[in-house]
Amino acid sequence: MTEFRLSREETDRIVDKIKTYFNDELDQDIGGFEAEFLIEFFAKAIGAHFYNQGLADARALFAEKAEEVGYLVEELEKPTL
Repeated sequence: MTEFRLSREETDRIVDKIKTYFNDELDQDIGGFEAEFLIEFFAKAIGAHFYNQGLADARALFAEKAEEVGYLVEELEKPTL
């Protein structure tokens, strides 16, 4: 699995969301540095779960589409004598 990476812009947007959440919901101020540590912590702690779920979703979609293709190929079969 590749290491988790965010662009600077993505990190800045998430940091803003974390800071807003802490302020609005928890009535606490949090700095950008602390918010970046939270992003890194959650990425390491639960990132693999979401990555694996994405793979499972992709696998299920692929299986569904492969089954559809199988039916389409069956429709192309010619009758035999």
